[in-house]
Amino acid sequence: MTGPAADAGPPVVAVVGPTATGKTALAVALAHRLGGEVVNADSMQLYRGMDIGTAKPDLAERDGVPHHLLDLWHVREPASVAEYRSRARAEVDRLRAAGVVPLLVGGSGLYVRAVLDELDFPGTDPAIRDRLTAELAAEGPAALHARLATVDPAAAAAILPSNGRRVVRALEVVELTGRPFAAALPAPRPHYRALTVALDRAVDELDRRIAERVDRMWAGGFVAEVEALAADGLRDGPTASRALGYAQVLQQFDGVLTAKEARERTVSTTRRFVRRQRSWFRRDAATTWFDAAASDLADRVLELLGGVRGDRTIEA
Repeated sequence: MTGPAADAGPPVVAVVGPTATGKTALAVALAHRLGGEVVNADSMQLYRGMDIGTAKPDLAERDGVPHHLLDLWHVREPASVAEYRSRARAEVDRLRAAGVVPLLVGGSGLYVRAVLDELDFPGTDPAIRDRLTAELAAEGPAALHARLATVDPAAAAAILPSNGRRVVRALEVVELTGRPFAAALPAPRPHYRALTVALDRAVDELDRRIAERVDRMWAGGFVAEVEALAADGLRDGPTASRALGYAQVLQQFDGVLTAKEARERTVSTTRRFVRRQRSWFRRDAATTWFDAAASDLADRVLELLGGVRGDRTIEA
């Protein structure tokens, strides 16, 4: 691959794929064997305090491997792909200069692409944005999502109906450019030498793992985590308040959902989100897919990565 940082240090290894496939465990195993460190590419793990609901890896799960770009933003702050790209590239450049393999790990496809590719986002029009934002407040996200499904079905399939901010942005881009949201993004041009591996599992197995993850969330104090974040301004966060699980528990607090319904809705919404993730990552023909259930998964991935090595290794 070519690009401004193509030859400076080891390539970037991106580990992507749907939620609950096991990306963190694979990334840690690869880091030990390649001499690497993890750079987070999960948009919700960028928020401080959003730990249980995002399955943010704790110290035991990190197993001595440094993890970067966790806990950047307060829950009241809106997500910024541009800010994330700047900070992620700074970490990647620092690691590569030191001879360390950067492992870009997460299921947020746009964030991964923003780091790996030269990606100029379409502009914005304040008048259009303000009008759509007012319509969002008046009509709710579901109504605008239905409108998006009419003018840009692919974008609607990739965006959760509850994510009003992203729905507004997609509608704005369509109105500005006259083209579907994805078509308005430029064709990818690589910024780094990179190898991308994706994990997936059988649908039934992944559905089961999602239900088990949600059970662990509730058993691990997730509702108390949301309560504490709500006291710290979670409801004012246009991005964090829409996160899977967090939005449902906030609705429980508001009496819109019962406790059982909030839990069940978290499972069903996460399963739908996983299907959108799978669709997003499948669009990249350069991505190599692996069955996350394989007993020799790390060995198979290392065989693909071939000569990728950093200048040091981390003792397991």
